[in-house]
Amino acid sequence: MNAKRKDRGRGPDRPASPPVAAATPAALRGGLRRVAITGAGTVNALGRSVPETMAALREGRCGIGELNFRDVDRLSVRIGAQVHDWEPETYFNRQQISLYDKFTQFTMLAAKEAVMQSGLTFHGELGLCSGVVLGTAGGGLNTWDENYRAVYEEGKNRVHPFVVPKLMNNAAASHVSMEFGLRGPAFTVATACASSNHAMGLAFQMVRSGAARVMLSGGAEAMLCFGGVKAWEGLRVMSRDACRPFSANRNGMVQGEGAGVFVFEDWDHATARGADILAEVVGFAMSADAQDIVMPSAQGAERAIAGAMADAGLNPEQIGYINAHGTGTAANDKTECAAVAHAFGHHADRLMISSTKAMHGHVIGGTGAIELLACILALRDGIIAPTIGYEEPDPECALDVVPNVAREARVDAVLSNAFAFGGLNAVLALRRA
Repeated sequence: MNAKRKDRGRGPDRPASPPVAAATPAALRGGLRRVAITGAGTVNALGRSVPETMAALREGRCGIGELNFRDVDRLSVRIGAQVHDWEPETYFNRQQISLYDKFTQFTMLAAKEAVMQSGLTFHGELGLCSGVVLGTAGGGLNTWDENYRAVYEEGKNRVHPFVVPKLMNNAAASHVSMEFGLRGPAFTVATACASSNHAMGLAFQMVRSGAARVMLSGGAEAMLCFGGVKAWEGLRVMSRDACRPFSANRNGMVQGEGAGVFVFEDWDHATARGADILAEVVGFAMSADAQDIVMPSAQGAERAIAGAMADAGLNPEQIGYINAHGTGTAANDKTECAAVAHAFGHHADRLMISSTKAMHGHVIGGTGAIELLACILALRDGIIAPTIGYEEPDPECALDVVPNVAREARVDAVLSNAFAFGGLNAVLALRRA
């Protein structure tokens, strides 16, 4: 092992991580249930279905390009992972469009794909013990943007009666519950870039505890409009040319849009009906940095990573791949690498860790849901999605970041990291079914 990497991420006064080697799987404690993923759906810049997205992840295809919407010429940042040629009339009727903001439209298509793959119908008792929890940060931001423009710029004195139900953050969760007859827990989580992982972690806990038999979960975002991008420009964390996670010449994140939705199902229920299980969710942990509103903390991220492994009853050596948060900003990438290095010790040198944001963009509250597809790809197909755009090694990111080209490798367990503004961290652990 390179001597320079021996003490990565650990300062002289930093305590060691709590041991996780002796952890007992939560599913074996207190009669908790195992949780299967039996359906997946997505809409994003790489594709409008899971097969299209998986193919793009295998190929290392980039979905980032020039933005195309009103007043884009007034922006300094003009690139993003946009779902181009989006025509809602193709998928929804006039009444639905009057109620569905773009983030809800993405969610509904993803949810329909996921439920169709699962083969479930939520009639009778199953509908009563099934629910939905989704993540989003901006919610109906396109609706906000359109109506602010109408009132302040165009001088209109009235807006559509459905503006409030269209823009509210819980709109997508509510419409999913109505579409499928899900009468159990239904709500939305908003924790910035960790929203989807928090939502999926809560869904996992509800199914594991027996509070629900099936939960639809994931997240969505549609911030690629003039007001959305203009607000992010003010943070000065956006790249104007490309997303290059972990590369020494990285210069910022690139936004994307889309949705990912999954069916989390009680394992016994799934196996009894002969469902095709995509992966097993085995652990979840969350932590708060309690430190800074925008600067990440390696210690906070590390606690979430170690906590997810402990919850799953997995040792560091059992993890083969991590889908990193990996935004392409200088602060995030080196902080995450330090957290991984310290949490995994010597095994960090044998881990594969990649950021798929260089392909589908940073989908903010929906990003963890789209990234979970890369975890399923690794577990189910043995394909590790690459970190594309990688050009120059960074000594502070000295891990195997699977640069530029996908890799074939058998892995039995993976982690999915999400670290948000506000210092809110959420990590999921999955195992091959």
